[in-house]
Amino acid sequence: MKILLAGGGTAGHINPAISIANEIKARRPDTEFLFAAAPGGMEDTLVPKAGYPVAHIHVAGFRRSFSPADIAHNLKAVSYLATAGVKARKILNDFQPDAVIGTGGYLSGPVLLAAQKKKIPTFLHEANAFPGVTIKALSKRATVIMLAFPEAQQYLPAGKRYEVVGIPVRQSFVTTTKREAREKLGLDDNFTILSFGGSQGALKINEIAADIMQWHCKDGKINHIHGYGKHGRDTFPKMLKERHIDLSKYPRIQAKEYIDNMNLYVAAADIVISRAGASTIMELEVAGKPSILVPYPYAAENHQYHNARVLSDADASILVEEKDYDRVKLLQEIRELYEHPERLSELSQNASKLAVLDTTEKIYNIIMTELEKK
Repeated sequence: MKILLAGGGTAGHINPAISIANEIKARRPDTEFLFAAAPGGMEDTLVPKAGYPVAHIHVAGFRRSFSPADIAHNLKAVSYLATAGVKARKILNDFQPDAVIGTGGYLSGPVLLAAQKKKIPTFLHEANAFPGVTIKALSKRATVIMLAFPEAQQYLPAGKRYEVVGIPVRQSFVTTTKREAREKLGLDDNFTILSFGGSQGALKINEIAADIMQWHCKDGKINHIHGYGKHGRDTFPKMLKERHIDLSKYPRIQAKEYIDNMNLYVAAADIVISRAGASTIMELEVAGKPSILVPYPYAAENHQYHNARVLSDADASILVEEKDYDRVKLLQEIRELYEHPERLSELSQNASKLAVLDTTEKIYNIIMTELEKK
């Protein structure tokens, strides 16, 4: 059996594709895999690192800005688009896959479209509660559309086969206990906050974290770990200085550019403050963690807002839009959670109820069932 996978641009598209391949490989070791990859794209690094071969295809997403650099980028994207179909057909003709799996991102478009024209079974995985443009365009001719959130189906064509499967999440997010995590991280039983804005950092979450630290630092009873990201190297220390916070005086506060072993820190936390990417949402669900979610407002079609709504509507999270951030109001909400652990427990239970724990197994069974029909 041969499987071609296409998903790129961000780790949120690439890691699910790798997890799907790993599940199929574990169950069918004789399967051959090939990933489509944009040269120099994130997938061009992550996929070979996971042990899978890649076939290069030049594609690029469009930028919404009209700066000279972005106009030049968009012109290049147009030129790539003109040749992507030919390259996609060549990949299909050379590899002859039995099925093609797309996990979103601009990379999926030409590959899945070419496969559909050749009547090759195509399987789509949509990670967000509000589907992306690529998934919307491809869903009409897909064999099965697999969704992370049931809310996504309302935005997609009727009459298709949809399956809610969740997003592949590392098993360590499921199995790591709070006690185990705190022992490994050297944390005590005090109330613990984890905040982060991703590897690049998020200005608003850095601001929120600094405000929260200013509130609790002098009391010295709350543990707080914050990942300020690459873009926070200079700005976050300035935020702390403006608030007269000297971290050397407050051992319960840890500020890091990047947080390794995220599963441990999530398990150790009483509450998590973060953006609302699809993978983060699913990790919070399987870990059963209360959260304060601050969606990235410039994400395509504001999909992070829709992701965050899944948790907030289920009373598993507090949703804070950047434009509505009120320091006093948020600190009051955190103070109430700190003083009322029973409310934290309620949020935690509600998050756990949303979790899908057998995602890759579900995906494997869907794909195999359809291929056996052929």
